[in-house]
Amino acid sequence: MKTLPTAAPRRQIHTRQVTTDGFLRDDGFWDLEGELRDTKTYTSGSSGGTLRQPGEPIHHMQVRLTLDDDMKVHAAVAVMVNTPFGECQPAALTLDRLVGARIGIGWRHSVNQAMGGIAGCTHIRELLMAMATVAFQTIGPYRRQERMQKGEVTQHYPGDKPAHQMGECLAWDFKGPVIARVAPQFINWRK
Repeated sequence: MKTLPTAAPRRQIHTRQVTTDGFLRDDGFWDLEGELRDTKTYTSGSSGGTLRQPGEPIHHMQVRLTLDDDMKVHAAVAVMVNTPFGECQPAALTLDRLVGARIGIGWRHSVNQAMGGIAGCTHIRELLMAMATVAFQTIGPYRRQERMQKGEVTQHYPGDKPAHQMGECLAWDFKGPVIARVAPQFINWRK
């Protein structure tokens, strides 16, 4: 197993934990859940007068998006479990403005339109970007696997247009071995 090289002597000060999960609901919709926590290893205070003990979250936000197979948002909720300021709490209420938006091209713009700047919360917006990746990792591959099990498709990436990740990193190079192996129809594709 590969790991980072040994670091210089040091001590941990801050941790940000981001967890995202994708769920298939019994009604056919998808729930994506994300959680963000920031903690310190020392007692810290804020200009709001809140004193936090080591390990006690400064930021702790939870988000749930309900999507259909086309990644259209049907419901969006957030909870601000811990915030540095009480004034942060109403930012969770802006999430419902994402209902009707679609995860894909323009998602970042939709998020910023709905809850950008002082209308929302930076941390929730960051979490929503991570959740978009989870949507792509959850919905398409599962539905593709279902179709393959039924014998409806034999290729991982059928069709005449490359998937969104193709051409976006070293492994998905249109001239590389991964494309040749799993989607040969896109060898030498130009975006």
